[in-house]
Amino acid sequence: MHTDRPLTPRERLVVALDVPTLEDAVTLASRLEGHVGWFKVGLELFVAHGPAAVTAIAAHGPIFLDLKLHDIPTTVARAVASAVRLDVGLLTIHAGGGSAMMRAAREAAGDAVRLLGVTVLTSTSDAELSDLGADPASVQVPRLAALARDAGIDGLVCAPTDLASIRAATDPGTLLVTPGIRASPTAVDDHARALSAAQAVSAGADLLVVGRPITRAEDPVAASAELVASLG
Repeated sequence: MHTDRPLTPRERLVVALDVPTLEDAVTLASRLEGHVGWFKVGLELFVAHGPAAVTAIAAHGPIFLDLKLHDIPTTVARAVASAVRLDVGLLTIHAGGGSAMMRAAREAAGDAVRLLGVTVLTSTSDAELSDLGADPASVQVPRLAALARDAGIDGLVCAPTDLASIRAATDPGTLLVTPGIRASPTAVDDHARALSAAQAVSAGADLLVVGRPITRAEDPVAASAELVASLG
C-alpha cells in the first residue's frame, strides 16, 4: 500500500460491508465502486457466505478480509494459507496471539497478502482492559505493535487515538489502518476511541475503515464523497 506517491483521499477509504446479506453487500459495493479504495469483508459476511462473499465483492474493488485470526500458530498459518488462495489484498490477525503465531502467519502469507496485526479493539476501553488484567491501551498498544513489527507483520490496526504511539513503536513503512472513523468525533457509536477522518490522517493513519457513516447513509455515494472531500 505504501507507494512512491502519496495515497489519494479516495485510496485511503475502506468501507466496512458489515451488512446482513450478501445481496446488500454487493449492492453497496456496486454503488461505491470507484468511489472508495477498499471493501472490508468481516466476520458477519464471511461466516454467512464464506469465500463466495469475497469473490462477489472483489468484482467491485480490492478486498480487505477482516477475520482477526487468533489461534495456535499451526491453525492460524493454515487459515492464512487458505486466505492466500482468495482474491484479497489485506488480512487481519490478532497481535495478541503472540510472536510465534504472527511469525507462522507471516511465513504462510508470503508475498500474496499483506498481514495487519490488530492491537486493541476500538470498542475496548481502559476499564475493560483492567478487568482483563491488561495494561491501559497507552501501554498495551505499543507493546503489541512492537511484537508485530519484530514478527514481520506488514501493518497494524489501531484506534485513531493510538496512532502516535504506534508510529513511535514501528518502522516508517508500517501500514497503519484505523477503524473508529466517524463523520464527526462526537458520533462514536460503539467505538470508545474515535476520531474524524481528517483527524486520523493528520495523526498518521494510512487507511481509514468506515462503516455506518456510509453504509447507513441515505446516499452512501454522497457520504463517501463527503468523507473523501474532508481529506482533500
